[in-house]
Parts: sequence; C-alpha cells; structure tokens
Amino acid sequence: MGAAEQVAVRRAETVALAASLSARLAAIIESSAWSSNDDEHDPEGATVAFERAQLAGLLERAEDELRGLDAAADRLAAGTYGRCERCGGPIAEERLAALPAATRCIRCADRR
Repeated sequence: MGAAEQVAVRRAETVALAASLSARLAAIIESSAWSSNDDEHDPEGATVAFERAQLAGLLERAEDELRGLDAAADRLAAGTYGRCERCGGPIAEERLAALPAATRCIRCADRR
C-alpha cells in the first residue's frame, strides 16, 4: 500500500471514529439533560461525568489526528512527505506505516 493510500485509509478510519465518538458524546449529553445535576449524590452521576470527559478527550485526540493526516496529505501533494521536519532526513517506512502523519524521524522524535 502506497503512502497516499495509507494516509487516506487512516483518515477514513479516523473520520468514522470521530463520528462515532461524537454521536456517543451527544447521546450522553442529551440523556444527562433529563436527569438531576447533582453528580455528588447521584451514584450514576460520577460515572456519567467520567464517561463524558473520557469521550470528549478521545474525540479531541481523533480531531488532532485528522489535522495531522490532512497535513500529511498536503505534504504528499508538495512532495515532502516522508522527510523529517527537523533534520530533513528520511522518516523510516515502518514509522510511516504505523504513524502516517509522522513529521519527524525516530531520532528527532526522541530528542524532544
């Protein structure tokens, strides 16, 4: 599978994940609108609040990944995909297969 296809496949998967997370989060928010706002004394309140926060965090990560994949598609179009943004060297194919939106080679990523 080529780089463009890897990015496209990962993007499609991430779009589907984000849509699912968004729907689940909306359902939790909607269902909690009809319940009491007393999370402290409601045995289910803390669980609902935790699940809502967890889903919001996962959705934010999925949206971040989408932005990274869109940037990767831009790099593909520009001919700079697979080049480290820090040192200019190549990013290993194995790294790009695992992380298609990677912008740094493993050596530069470790230096943070």
